[in-house]
Amino acid sequence: MGLAAGAGLFCVWWACWVPAPGEVAPRRPSRRTAALRDELVQADMPGVGPVALAMAAVVSGAVVGVAVLALSGSPVVASAFGLIAALAPRAVVRSRARARRTSTREQWPEAVDHLTSGIRAGLSLPEALAQLSVRGPVELRPAFAAFAEDYRATGRFGDCLDRLKASLADPVADRIVEALRLTREVGGSDLGRLLRTLSTFLREDARTRAELEARQSWTVNGARLAVAAPWLVLGLLASRPEAVDAYDSATGAVVLASGGAASVVAYRLMVRLGRLPDEERVLR
Repeated sequence: MGLAAGAGLFCVWWACWVPAPGEVAPRRPSRRTAALRDELVQADMPGVGPVALAMAAVVSGAVVGVAVLALSGSPVVASAFGLIAALAPRAVVRSRARARRTSTREQWPEAVDHLTSGIRAGLSLPEALAQLSVRGPVELRPAFAAFAEDYRATGRFGDCLDRLKASLADPVADRIVEALRLTREVGGSDLGRLLRTLSTFLREDARTRAELEARQSWTVNGARLAVAAPWLVLGLLASRPEAVDAYDSATGAVVLASGGAASVVAYRLMVRLGRLPDEERVLR
């Protein structure tokens, strides 16, 4: 009894303990950092972190800036193209993540159907998830194969589900995982009905999104063309000395800065109006 009371008092004291000076308490990543990490995972770059992406942006901007400076001899024009090149790594990550989300959105209904069939056949929840590494969609198989190996090594279903969510970084996967976790903990016979309903909803959502994206793709493509055209013209003009001399001044710097700001604002506005919002991860 004394040992139990002492352990309880120690736990209470430990919960109220304040880090000593010089120690840094663990903090939750900000919403922007978490979204960036999700995009890196969705872009099939799980080993790349936000710091590495920022370093890649700095290096690409510096390389392009030095190259343009050597060709044109204008620091103003070189700075403009260096800034554009610095934004390229983030744009590549977003493009790859968006393409992968689009492809996996069409494959999740098939994965849910396989999971439902496995559960109806009498497989346990870990076995039904593990068999997706063989019978599931090709793009989702590596994540479920890692889950199967993790579960065979540890046997902790909840921790394996958390790592599966982190490896997929997908809102649909979050819903499926939390439904399986709830069924595992409290039991219930409605899991098959829930998964069938989810499969039907995912198919309808994918079909509707495909139609809307096909209709609105011209807006997004038009925004990209409208933003890229002036800078392509500037790149062609940078090969002429008289054009470089015109921009290599205070007035030219103001013109380029104003044009860059207008391009960013117009592009973000047109993309926001023309692109469908992506589903956020609520059940992290």
